[in-house]
Amino acid sequence: MKKVLKWFAGLLVVMFLLVGIGIFFLYRSSFKLKPWKYPPQQVSVPHPDRPNILFLVAEDMSPRVGAYGDSLAQTPTLDRLAAVGVRYTNVFTTAGVCAPSRAALITGMNQISMGGQHMRTDSRPAGSYYCVPPPQVKAYPELLRAAGYYTFNIFKEDYQFSHMRTKTGPFTIWDAEDDNNLWRSRREGQPFFGMINMMETHETGLFTPLGHWPHSLMHLMIQVLRPSMLMSRSLGIKGQTVDPEKILLPPYYPDTKTVRSDIARFYRNINAMDALVGDILDRLKKDGLWESTIVVWTTDHGDCLPRAKRDLTDSGLRVPMIIHWPKAFRPERAKPGTVDRRLISFVDLAPTFLDLAGAPIPDYMQGISLLSDSTRQYIYAAKDRMDEVYYRQRAVRDTAYKYIRSWYPQVPDGAHIAFRDNIDMMRQMWKMLDKGELSPEQRLWFEPTGEERLYDLKKDPMELHNVAGDTAYAAVLARMRGALDDWLNRIGDWSEVTEDEMVKRFYPNGERPVTPQPQITMQDGRAVITCPEQGASLGYRLDEGPWLLYTGPVTVPAGHSLAAKAVRYGWKESGEVTWGQSAPK
Repeated sequence: MKKVLKWFAGLLVVMFLLVGIGIFFLYRSSFKLKPWKYPPQQVSVPHPDRPNILFLVAEDMSPRVGAYGDSLAQTPTLDRLAAVGVRYTNVFTTAGVCAPSRAALITGMNQISMGGQHMRTDSRPAGSYYCVPPPQVKAYPELLRAAGYYTFNIFKEDYQFSHMRTKTGPFTIWDAEDDNNLWRSRREGQPFFGMINMMETHETGLFTPLGHWPHSLMHLMIQVLRPSMLMSRSLGIKGQTVDPEKILLPPYYPDTKTVRSDIARFYRNINAMDALVGDILDRLKKDGLWESTIVVWTTDHGDCLPRAKRDLTDSGLRVPMIIHWPKAFRPERAKPGTVDRRLISFVDLAPTFLDLAGAPIPDYMQGISLLSDSTRQYIYAAKDRMDEVYYRQRAVRDTAYKYIRSWYPQVPDGAHIAFRDNIDMMRQMWKMLDKGELSPEQRLWFEPTGEERLYDLKKDPMELHNVAGDTAYAAVLARMRGALDDWLNRIGDWSEVTEDEMVKRFYPNGERPVTPQPQITMQDGRAVITCPEQGASLGYRLDEGPWLLYTGPVTVPAGHSLAAKAVRYGWKESGEVTWGQSAPK
């Protein structure tokens, strides 16, 4: 017995050492936004022909913003941005969780139509994988690069054909990632598109921090790692506290000290995120770019709280969005300080960004540019595997009703998910459920969903009363069923097959495919780069310079070398080839 205990103790020590080493290197490599130096006088920047675009994306947050009517939210920066910009009040993500939502955001395609619907590809119980979009599909920042924009990204990818962290996806998407210079690294006069991801409001911020006994090894890792996720901390920003007693609780949460404490911590994180946005916008203004930059602030899906994140309720899908439109690039309808109530889906943002840049919008994109005169009648969303729990749910919503169809009707939305079960209010709700202490509204989330749900959002904005069986809503139910069926038939749904079968189709030989090497030929004194794989993206560099997106023949100065490589989204990138060599470097 003593030998077993010693062996077990030794195993624990090794595990903690490995975790500690991993956390140390993650912390060392994490991005930290550092202060900048500015010239003594305000910079004057010539007016560009095309706008810069700065895309600020917070995590896991519904419209908990003062400008959206939340009196408890301390968001002075966002409130000022809304006062000079436009508030969009009917914006919906395509999923209530990070990776599927971001897959749709980056491609302009609903995640179910390209195999990016499960949360997430690298947490599949049977083993990780990357989804493989159709060969013609490109992330819109790559298309902006092709149109002459400098593109940069900060802190997160999470596209389902990448891992969560930066520098794990196709190398052709971004000019730079985690570069403290942000837009300052571009060529003089070059327009930029920058995406800055802010982790302050992420679900991990609900986990009790160091100083509290962890509920699991994952909780301990988050306690140690969480500070390295926060750009605000590197700038000395700390969120302001909120009085838990002032929080207005929805009826689906029990009124307890634990619940109020967790939500108060969330509000504090929101304030820290707001201050970080203020720092970034201050840099933009001091660099003289405010009047030439369209600023878009939003979040990647709804609240990080139970019965919000991961779900198809409005608390999981509805997000705030504020856009600052400089006068030179302002659409006629976008008057400062106004509200736009159009239905908007996250798949609409990719064509919008391309439209703003004057770049072509590919036919495969499923969204509508906000600059067009077209409007939506419906938004659509999907919920599939959430870590270890399998779901298949599809939702359609208009301005008055939401319809949700479930293929696993026996599985409740409130199921045990190991990651979420580290949150104190979640753990308390489980205990209260076991003791019969939850109200009917609070128990509902823990009960089987049933095959169909229909909500009258005007009468029931909290989505607590399913009227699918009410004959008074028969015509509405038929219309919403038809709208969902039409959408699924139009775009396709990879969840028609199991996840295992889908992975087999992505990886026909059981392994992640490798993109074939490109070929370099000289035509009229210029290098032409091609690849035998249809849809592969191509990049090149001169000598040991930065990798550039290949869009046409390249002049190679005398005495210099040219290297090229290729990547099909979801596949491993090819080896490098150098002009004059046929083998990879």
